[in-house]
Amino acid sequence: MNAHASPVAAPPVPRNLDATGLTNVMMRDILLKTMYRMSLSRISEIARNICLPIPQTIELIDLCRKERLLEATASSSISGSGEAGFQLTEAGKARALNALSQSEYYGAMPVPLEAYAEQIKKQSIRNIQVTRRQLQIAMGDLILPPTLMDDLGPAVSSGRSILLYGPPGNGKSSISNGIRAAMGDRIYVPRAVCHAGQVISVYDPIVHTMVETWVDDPNLLRQTGNRFDARYVFCERPTVITGGELTLSMLDLTFNPVSRTYQAPLQFKATGGVFIIDDLGRQEEPPQAIVNRWIVPMEMNYDILALQSGEKFVVPFDTLVIFSTNFHPNEIFDQAALRRIFYKIKIDGPSQQDFLKIFALVAKKRGIPLNEDAIIHLIKKKYPTINNVYANYQPIFLIDQMIAICDFEGKSRRMTPELIDRAWKNMFVEMEKITR
Repeated sequence: MNAHASPVAAPPVPRNLDATGLTNVMMRDILLKTMYRMSLSRISEIARNICLPIPQTIELIDLCRKERLLEATASSSISGSGEAGFQLTEAGKARALNALSQSEYYGAMPVPLEAYAEQIKKQSIRNIQVTRRQLQIAMGDLILPPTLMDDLGPAVSSGRSILLYGPPGNGKSSISNGIRAAMGDRIYVPRAVCHAGQVISVYDPIVHTMVETWVDDPNLLRQTGNRFDARYVFCERPTVITGGELTLSMLDLTFNPVSRTYQAPLQFKATGGVFIIDDLGRQEEPPQAIVNRWIVPMEMNYDILALQSGEKFVVPFDTLVIFSTNFHPNEIFDQAALRRIFYKIKIDGPSQQDFLKIFALVAKKRGIPLNEDAIIHLIKKKYPTINNVYANYQPIFLIDQMIAICDFEGKSRRMTPELIDRAWKNMFVEMEKITR
């Protein structure tokens, strides 16, 4: 846990059905759809799947029984605990099918968007203060100039947008991932939210890393051991990384016309965490268009989404956006767009001295002894051919190439001028005309 971030206040367990913020009709329909689709009958199974405490689940079941949508089955369970079972009546099945025809969503009860907005304030990324040491540790073995930390630290702690730019191969992607690692704390992510009667799925196992699960004792039907509202998942702060595949449509609500369900866009899933746009300038859309899409969220701390009906609504925006590009900012943005990005940080190649430090560090990790003749050959003979332009990726590339050659030829791992030459050939492709 991040030592400089207070534990995030957990969303409280709803004391009753009213405290969920949902209408009885919505909860009733989700309960019936869940029981129908998952063939559930035991209270503990139902409670676990709709993510309500057992007392509130019983309260909801009782409402459905009054409407003759559910009826009791045998009052014994496989475990012999005497847990009551319930099943859908014919009217209940009809109601479930009707609800499924409107939306296939079932399972966890959603969180009202307004309630989630309040939770976001409690766990805002802007509440985090990252220290220099935390940032250095998170960067691992990256050798970075002290001046870079001077620029990076305030940018990360502010929770505002960052543009990392510079020549390729110098660790912009690694630095972006290190920023996320430096945060180190955890937040609560809703399984789904609802707005205007529509349910939008948010929790995504690909994006979100769960660190705690909801467990309740089925034998304690009138108690709950939950420490927080089970409609949320306790997760690491999320990181969404996109590259050349990013399109503007990925930043809109996704509607599945077959199941008639909504999936939250990438930036909404990244709420409370980091959204990294890598390789900016390689997407189908021009960089200016991509940045323009972020102007309102970055300046106003809210985003605007649209339902299939065309209705637009506001959602909180609490995300650290990191743009990473190999292009100079003035080549791909106008000045108005650059003003909207709060921090512009150049990630340059290492000096010769830092290059040699990285080279020695990688060689030690890979278990290949340093050789003075090979290093002199590399610095004096090879790098002058590319105007002594060093990049952070090159030590790993060269050393791994030499290791692969040695392993293939059955020789002990070593570095020699001859091996440097063979590795160098694979790092750069000579310009030549190919006859076709």
